This record gives sequence, structure tokens and C-alpha cells, in this order.
Amino acid sequence: MATLLSHVLRRLRGLRRLPGLPRLAAEMPLRARSDGAVAGPLYSHHIPTSPLQKALLAAGSAAMALYDPYRHDMVAVLGETTGHRTLKVLRDRMRRDPEGAQILQERPRISTSTLDLGKLQSLPEGSLGREYLRFLDVNRVSPDTRAPTRFVDDEELAYVIQRYREVHDMLHTLLGMPTNILGEIVVKWFEAVQTGLPMCILGALFGPIQLSAQSLQVLVSELIPWAVQNGRRAPCVLNLYYERRWEQSLRALREELGITAPPVHIQGLA
Repeated sequence: MATLLSHVLRRLRGLRRLPGLPRLAAEMPLRARSDGAVAGPLYSHHIPTSPLQKALLAAGSAAMALYDPYRHDMVAVLGETTGHRTLKVLRDRMRRDPEGAQILQERPRISTSTLDLGKLQSLPEGSLGREYLRFLDVNRVSPDTRAPTRFVDDEELAYVIQRYREVHDMLHTLLGMPTNILGEIVVKWFEAVQTGLPMCILGALFGPIQLSAQSLQVLVSELIPWAVQNGRRAPCVLNLYYERRWEQSLRALREELGITAPPVHIQGLA
């Protein structure tokens, strides 16, 4: 990802040679903007960018993400460059919820360095922690693959989208969805209803173009209605302090959230 982003940013820096176009904000000296804020890095990994640069990044990342849904680096850039207003709505929803507000205050992270894998392995069968660990093992994924936020020009909103990324695998676990293309699209429909993030909506709408006819029929007739219904019924999933719920049974958590079992088994579909 670092190589690709470096290439994109080098291309954007080239725009400064054109009359009237701004330089990349990361090249500018730190200074006060008209609103009093500092036009410089606001947090680790932050790359300040102008609206034009964000638009170019959004267009390029959208094209790449639609071409290859597994390009998580491009999906990440798309989310950061298109979701500012929606992130503010999600942040406000977290602030109004006691559990969500605590998450915003304490800012927990989900990675192999913060997870006690031994403890999760020792939890009872059917617990959230044990089932989450099983999901990681079966699908051969790691929480460390989530890219750090770079293009969100607000430190608190940057954490909100980072948190969304890091609980994505938790949503797979809650919904019982694998990481094949069909499973990812189903989770995107759930996330689109839950969050309203433009990248989730785009993924939900355009992801199915790569499906087989059989999978598309199952998706449209059964899985999309199920994902939309569950997304509407469940409270905001960003307001769950998952790290303090490891011992809770997955079944009990699903009942608490109003999440029902998938209508079909999709492991063999693609």
C-alpha cells in the first residue's frame, strides 16, 4: 500500500506545476488556516490534502476498488476521501451513546498487539471472543491488515473510521459471513444501512457485478433483504465495546442486536 500511495501522491504533487492549482498540503509549511486550524499533520500518518486532491484520490481509488474489491488499500482511501459528513454523523451517534462515548474517550484498538490471543482461545465455545478468533483462523485474516487513516482532516473523525475498519471482521463474525466476494458484499449491504458511508454504498451496489449468475440470484432474492433488515434493526455497531464483551455468548449478542441467522449457507458460493 505504501508504494501505491506514494505513487499517487507523487502524481498529485505534479499538479503544483499547473497554474492556479494548490500544492499538496503535506508540502506546505505549518500555518494557520482562515478557521484558525493548523494546515499540517493532525495525527500519526495524517496527510493533509486539498479538496481537489481528495477528489482525485476518490476517483482513482473508486475505480481501483470497483475493479478489485480485495484492494483494501484503495477501499480505505475511498472511505477517507468521501465520508467526511457521514463520519460526523457517526461520531455524534457515538457521543450520544454511553458505550460509544466511552469508546471515543478511551480509543481502543484491535490488533495482534492489543489482543490477548491466549485469553481468547481459552474462552468458552460460542463466546464472542472465541468465535472471532475462529473467524480469523478459518478465513486466514489478521486485524493487522487494516490500513492507518491518512486523509481525514479531523483527528476524532480519523479514529471513527479507523474503528469502523477494525470492527469490520467483528461484523463478519456477527453476521456469520465468510470473506469470499459474496460474503463481503453482504457485509457491505449491512454496513451501508448501518453507517451510510459512501464507500459502503458503492461496494454494495457495484460489488455484485463480479458474481456468478447463481450467486447473484441468491444475493438479490435472499441475502440483500436479510442484510438490510438486520442493518435497520440493529443499533449502531460502532457503539459496542467489543473488547469488553469477549466472554458474552455470540448468540446472546446477536439477540441483543436483533441480528438473525443468515437465510442460506454461502460458503461454497462466489
